[in-house]
Amino acid sequence: MRTLQPLAPTRTEPAARTRGLTKTYGSGDAIVRALDGVDVEFASGEFTAIMGPSGSGKSTLMHMLAGLDRPTSGSVWLSNIDISDLKDKQVTLLRREKVGFVFQGFNLLPMYTARQNILLPFELAGRKPDPAWFDQLVDLLHLGDRLTHLPSELSGGQQQRVAIARALITRPAVVFADEPTGNLDSRSGSQILSFLRTSVRELGQTVIMVTHDAVAAAHASRVLLLADGRIAGEITDPTTDAISAGLDALRVDEVA
Repeated sequence: MRTLQPLAPTRTEPAARTRGLTKTYGSGDAIVRALDGVDVEFASGEFTAIMGPSGSGKSTLMHMLAGLDRPTSGSVWLSNIDISDLKDKQVTLLRREKVGFVFQGFNLLPMYTARQNILLPFELAGRKPDPAWFDQLVDLLHLGDRLTHLPSELSGGQQQRVAIARALITRPAVVFADEPTGNLDSRSGSQILSFLRTSVRELGQTVIMVTHDAVAAAHASRVLLLADGRIAGEITDPTTDAISAGLDALRVDEVA
C-alpha cells in the first residue's frame, strides 16, 4: 500500500480565523445582519462542519473566510494573512495559492477531461504541477481509469472526486466544501465524505464544510453551530444524534 505523504509540515497557527466579523446587507429599517461580531478559529489539519438554520449565516461565513465576499467590519485571516483590506487582485491570487473549493454542483469544465479539470489551477496560474502529488491524489481518489473521461462520461460521485482532486492539487491551506454531497445519492455521498476525512487525517489537510445534513456533519471532527449570524455553540467528536439535538435546540430558541 502506498504511504500517503502529508501536505506540509505541521502548522501551529490557525488555518483561518475571524475577529469581530460583521456582514450587513441593506440599510435603515431594511438592514439584514448576516454575521454579527463573529470570533472563531479553525485549526490547521481539522475537519469542521458549519451548520445552522436557514439564514443563520453559515454560507456567508464561508464566503468571508474564502475571500469571496468582503466584511462590513471586523477581520478575516487566511493562513495567517489578514485578507480584509487586500485589493481584489491580491485576494484572487491568495485564493489561487491558499484555497481549494468543492461545490455541490461539481463546477467541472464540460469540455475538459478529468485530468485537465484536476490540473486546471496550474493552467490558470501558468505553473507546472508536481507529478508525484498528482499520482498520489489520483490513487487516493481511485480516478486512475477515469482521467481521459469528460464530466458527462462520469457519475456524480466520480465528478465530485475529480473536484476534490482539483481542490487538493495545489496543496491549499484550506479546502472549503459547500454542501459537497447535496447532488449525490447516500452511497456516493458517504464515499466523498470519507475521502475528505482521509485528506484531513492522512494528508494534514484543513477542511471547512457547510452542510445542512447531520449525517454528513458527523464525519467532521468539530461542528460549529450558527444562529442569527452568531456562534451558538460547537460540538466536538460529533455524532448524528448530538448534532440533531443541537440543531433542535437552536430551532426551539428561534421559536421562543
